[in-house]
Amino acid sequence: MIEYQAAVIGLSAVVWRKSSRTQNNGQCVELADLSDRVAVRDSKDPSGPVLLFGSADWSTFLGSIKRGELDA
Repeated sequence: MIEYQAAVIGLSAVVWRKSSRTQNNGQCVELADLSDRVAVRDSKDPSGPVLLFGSADWSTFLGSIKRGELDA
């Protein structure tokens, strides 16, 4: 995982989406599919830092969530 400023790597034109499970409480992130990577940002700060994950790492992360491996 690497943190970048969105403007530095030209992410201002990508399509960002929120989870369908997002509620209107301001506690959400947005995702952008970049084909070989997934970008993640704080929806409250769209010009702020962006985390980039490789597609395989993102899939592993989502699998861990779905299996409950990251539950506190």
